[in-house]
Amino acid sequence: MRIPVPRKAVYARMGFRKGLTRVRPEEHEKVERYMDEAAGIITLKGAACALPIVRIGEAGTELSGGRLLPGRALSRMLSGSSHVLLMGATAGPDIMEAITAASAGEDLTRAVVLDATASEMTDAALDWIMSYVDQELRRSAQRLTKSRYSAGYGDFPLESQRELFTLLRLESIGVAITESCILVPEKSVTAVAGIVRTVQDAQ
Repeated sequence: MRIPVPRKAVYARMGFRKGLTRVRPEEHEKVERYMDEAAGIITLKGAACALPIVRIGEAGTELSGGRLLPGRALSRMLSGSSHVLLMGATAGPDIMEAITAASAGEDLTRAVVLDATASEMTDAALDWIMSYVDQELRRSAQRLTKSRYSAGYGDFPLESQRELFTLLRLESIGVAITESCILVPEKSVTAVAGIVRTVQDAQ
């Protein structure tokens, strides 16, 4: 998966504010160089699958096979959906090694830029997956919800990460999960979106 560096998002993650944050030309050049370096180290991989929804209740969303995705906020987001799209993405292990080395070498600016770039590119990989799937769905008068939800956010418990990990077979893209349901490498994420019928199909 190849995507451009989302530079504006990287700057925002590092606390830069357009029109407010002043950056010397040499510092700006350094940051840009580190972003490009990160992009060369990052190896984006992703996985996705769609599963039918059996029932949406206040306590959670029941999927086929008796699987439950708990959380009221998630249920509200999935209201009206016939299926869920599960997705995951990782920036790979090499970028984490580079971040650790930069931190240990006290090159903190480089470490911060590498870290921010890896985070934003991993999130952008989920955007890419959603855009690709949404394009395919529209051919059959369906679409994805605009929002997505990740385990550990709101009342969608982090423990649900293990279910997502299993269903997505994330080990196939080099991702592992700890006993405390943290994904490894660190720059790895999962998310859930809904699949709904379009207005045209409902008419």
